[in-house]
Amino acid sequence: MILRSINPYNNEILGEFREFSHDETYKAIDQSIISFESWKNTSFDHRRQMMLKTAELLRNNLEKYARTITREMGKPISEARKEVLKCAWVCEYYASEAEGFLKQEVIATDADLSYVRYDPLGTILGIMPWNFPFWQVFRFAVPSIMAGNTVLVKHASNVQGCAGHIEKIFQESGFPGGTYINLVLTSAHIKTVIEHPSVKAVSLTGSEQAGQYVAEAAGKLIKKTVLELGGNNAFIVLNDANLERAAEAGIQARMQNAGQSCIAAKRFLVHRDVADQYISLMLHRLHKLKMGDPLDEKTDIGPLSNVQQASMVKDQVDRSLRMGGKLITGGKQDHAFFSPTLVLDVKPGMPLFDEEVFGPVIPVSIVHDSDEAVKLANKSVFGLGVSVFTRNMDLARRLVGEFGDGAVFINDLVKSDPRLPFGGTKRSGYGRDLAANGIREFVNVKTVYIKNM
Repeated sequence: MILRSINPYNNEILGEFREFSHDETYKAIDQSIISFESWKNTSFDHRRQMMLKTAELLRNNLEKYARTITREMGKPISEARKEVLKCAWVCEYYASEAEGFLKQEVIATDADLSYVRYDPLGTILGIMPWNFPFWQVFRFAVPSIMAGNTVLVKHASNVQGCAGHIEKIFQESGFPGGTYINLVLTSAHIKTVIEHPSVKAVSLTGSEQAGQYVAEAAGKLIKKTVLELGGNNAFIVLNDANLERAAEAGIQARMQNAGQSCIAAKRFLVHRDVADQYISLMLHRLHKLKMGDPLDEKTDIGPLSNVQQASMVKDQVDRSLRMGGKLITGGKQDHAFFSPTLVLDVKPGMPLFDEEVFGPVIPVSIVHDSDEAVKLANKSVFGLGVSVFTRNMDLARRLVGEFGDGAVFINDLVKSDPRLPFGGTKRSGYGRDLAANGIREFVNVKTVYIKNM
């Protein structure tokens, strides 16, 4: 089978990639296992130097990588550059912190010596999405490799140019062959890799359906999984909020990457006392956004990943309007483009409230108080993150414990940061990426108990 990379802006075929055969897939897995046997015994200093070289390559080739991201999936070039630089940051972060995160911990017991050590598991499979084609991969691969594991990555079929770049970056950084291997495979053949006895665990970032499939396949063999799935984040604006700040953050939280982000703000819950003013501020900013060629420096909103994705968003908007939502602006599809959209009076039961919407759509629900905002925020099968805008810090701290999500951000948009654990609850998945929590997901937490004779 041939995997094609197609520019969603102009339908140009950017590249064709032949899928690995069964033999090529197994050869790659074998190479990863062989590499692990030596890589697991390398020092942190040795790994650190290579990871710093990786960061250097990312920075030195910023434009090349950013252009590939933009051409393959439509992200505005300015955002693509930020994505690549964030990858360099996560490399430098774990180069600095990995050794400390995995340092042996002495525990006082009745033994002469007892401690916990963190040993690498082996070969880890990463299944990665197209919407952040560099960041999602580096977020998974960097801590896994710094812990002493080797990784296999099955990237999304439509971003194989990015996939090839990433593999080459690790090779040029000096990592031994087999430390990082890109598997050119479709989803139809990934079960074979999961079931291979040498693959010890799986990390997936993707849809809820993909998570169910991977969890089932790995669970039958008692293999650990980390799942980072969809989100339906609430963005709460209370009546004492700094509305200018909330509007700036709201536009960024929803319109970044044309809304194609699991942690995007997807349900705006606005207090009735400030609703008119807040919506006015949002509309002012929405109307200033420029749609167009994502390689144009002035473009704010590029195309969605393909025409099918834009049609899906259009359907979600239209069904919500038929159920009583009020279109304030936008709602138009042009091939793979979907115009920045704001819909008012969105309620539970509507697609724009219940479903994850991967597009530049702002659904607004009016709330009477913070209790109603919390109730509506929690009324979701997802649990990735929540933003709350208020000047009342005592209230904010109290509300933090009321949400069931994996993250609560006060007076800012939900975002990932290498220094903080990232992940969700409910149908948003389980396990954590980043920080100390992320690097400890794919290690053997080993208890050692010693008594002298």
